[in-house]
Amino acid sequence: MLEPVQYLLGAASGSVVGFTLGLVGGGGSILAVPLMVYLVGVASPHVAIGTSALAVAANAGANLIPHARQGTIKWRCAGMYAFAGVLGAYGGSTLGKAFDGQHLLFLFALLMLVVGALMLRNRGNLGNPDVQCRRENAPKVIAYGSATGLFSGFFGIGGGFLIVPGLMASTGMPMINAVGSSLVAVTAFGLTTALNYAFSGLIDWGLAATFIGGGIIGGVIGAAASKQLSARKGLLNSVFAVLIFCVALYMLWKSWSAM
Repeated sequence: MLEPVQYLLGAASGSVVGFTLGLVGGGGSILAVPLMVYLVGVASPHVAIGTSALAVAANAGANLIPHARQGTIKWRCAGMYAFAGVLGAYGGSTLGKAFDGQHLLFLFALLMLVVGALMLRNRGNLGNPDVQCRRENAPKVIAYGSATGLFSGFFGIGGGFLIVPGLMASTGMPMINAVGSSLVAVTAFGLTTALNYAFSGLIDWGLAATFIGGGIIGGVIGAAASKQLSARKGLLNSVFAVLIFCVALYMLWKSWSAM
């Protein structure tokens, strides 16, 4: 059972994740697990992963609404990608539960280094806004969906930083459509992982609720700040990537010391 101050730290952590998601538009959810482990003080890495998966799924589901209103979601592609990824997420989360907690955090930190590198990478592909998912490209969409679902389930992350380029590569859609469509997959993957962890009693429901509440507030503030700082979006992404590198290096040090 966590102390009251830990739930307050959980709400603060959720607001940080929500703020970064609203500010830079992606990648922020990967901070959920390290914040729960190293700031909130969740003793079990598996509980931190299961709880963060639920929180990330809830936040992604809430963000679906404005994207749906703007018409940026390619529903057929998103559904196909998410369906394939759910199977991968279930397999990945089952494997993650059986993995040693400290080794899992070490691999998570390595993944964060990859995320930081991807955020620094400039994607100039405009894509085809009229693209559709049909029988011809279905195998490629399903393959990418399964692979990203596996990673998402194993590490308990939303995986939007993998899903967005995966959707672009497998369908040729523009980034704005990939961002909106990715939320369908993030929600599906997160719920699958969370349910798998919940069956094993590896979710702190109170912490998840406070984290989600903080994320909603932080997301509103981050989205407002993003409009004000839109001209410096590239700089914001670079700063956030450096933050991810720093957190990843700290996690590598802490998890290596504990192994």
